[in-house]
Amino acid sequence: MTKATDYIADVAATVAARDPHQPEFQEAVTNFLRTITPVFEQHPEYIAANVLARLVEPDRAIQFQVPWQDDHGTMQVNRGFRVQFNSAIGPYKGGLRLHPSVNLSIVKFLGFEQVFKNSLTGLPIGGGKGGADFNPKGKSDAEIMRFCQSFMTELQKHIGLDLDVPAGDIGVGGREIGYLYGQYKRLHGAERGILTGKGLSYGGSLARTEATGYGLIYYTQAMLEDNGDTLKDKTVVVSGAGNVAIYAIEKAQEYGAKVITASDSNGYVIDPDGIDVATLKDVKEVRRARMTEYATARPNAEYHEGSVWDAELTYDVALPCATQNEIDAAQAKRLVAAGVKAVAEGANMPSTPEAIAEYQSNGVYYGPAKAANAGGVAVSALEMSQNSRRLSDSFATVDGQLKSIMETLFANSVAAAKEYGVAGDYLAGANIAGFTKVADAMTAQGW
Repeated sequence: MTKATDYIADVAATVAARDPHQPEFQEAVTNFLRTITPVFEQHPEYIAANVLARLVEPDRAIQFQVPWQDDHGTMQVNRGFRVQFNSAIGPYKGGLRLHPSVNLSIVKFLGFEQVFKNSLTGLPIGGGKGGADFNPKGKSDAEIMRFCQSFMTELQKHIGLDLDVPAGDIGVGGREIGYLYGQYKRLHGAERGILTGKGLSYGGSLARTEATGYGLIYYTQAMLEDNGDTLKDKTVVVSGAGNVAIYAIEKAQEYGAKVITASDSNGYVIDPDGIDVATLKDVKEVRRARMTEYATARPNAEYHEGSVWDAELTYDVALPCATQNEIDAAQAKRLVAAGVKAVAEGANMPSTPEAIAEYQSNGVYYGPAKAANAGGVAVSALEMSQNSRRLSDSFATVDGQLKSIMETLFANSVAAAKEYGVAGDYLAGANIAGFTKVADAMTAQGW
């Protein structure tokens, strides 16, 4: 045991004792801590400053009630959250998630990951996350509007242009952002930069909807090129059917790949002809229907209940774009058996630690979420910049900036891994590159 390993072990033990009932947060911290020992061995000043102990504790965690009236006139109450994790390099930045599973553990895990993701973009944004245990599925537009207005009535007390700028996440798209911004504007006036992911008519950025999915493919292509390969002619399996999945499929096909699956919370479709993006957009973005409707519209597509990661398929690249912990060890073994060369994460922490171990022990290239899905928050930061300038950049300009950010992010992760003796480990490289920037900012500011 070295001084560095002792220090990291002590921090891990403190987190485990302090937050024993927060499994997702514990998992995120554990995954991070196991990769950064080389940094503390080379930089004992981080130990002396106790940087790590301060980094694993959020600056503040806010929980509040969200009362709203349903269409039957009954008052409902949900729990709202905002965790402001670290602002060493800029205002807190991170999405709002509306899903029944949302609790403090999930919001803390997302906020912790967001710190390093935002650092990796090279843009001046810190990390935060929020949301509520509200389920927008099956709700009318009026119910969602009333919920969002109530949620923002409380949230607005804790955010600001130079303090905390939320965005969307699972369950929060353009409709919800519009309702949230409308309520904020009633209370504070027009501060366009207070939320990102806005509609184009009131301060949104072109390419924001596509950003996470496109960025995922830019990262995946860079990772394959680092190993002498490309996406061209690859067979790809994607989970999810939201913005991330849809636009990852669209961009992967532009790169010459064949994507054969998409999924939702009930099941998945296999389309041997390749997923038809226009049909998928109609089903999920226009009709807000289930994946069974896609199978009905496509003559050769098959619908199956359950997880796409349990399907018996042969493919080259896996892009999990649905939710956390969607791939476990057994499913990771199935990916390896299917011939998968690369896994890049479009969702946040979709692979369990055991799944990651399977990838790495079998030579699968692994692009972690904090790097691979950073495109969304990168374009959110670009939206903030456009709002500050009172200008709107073209789609081509934003997309070009996104591609550059993702390629630079990948290159920096590769360089960090080499510098600290773990060359080829994209997870360690992303963690180290993201962490050192934040740690240096913290120590420079006397934190």
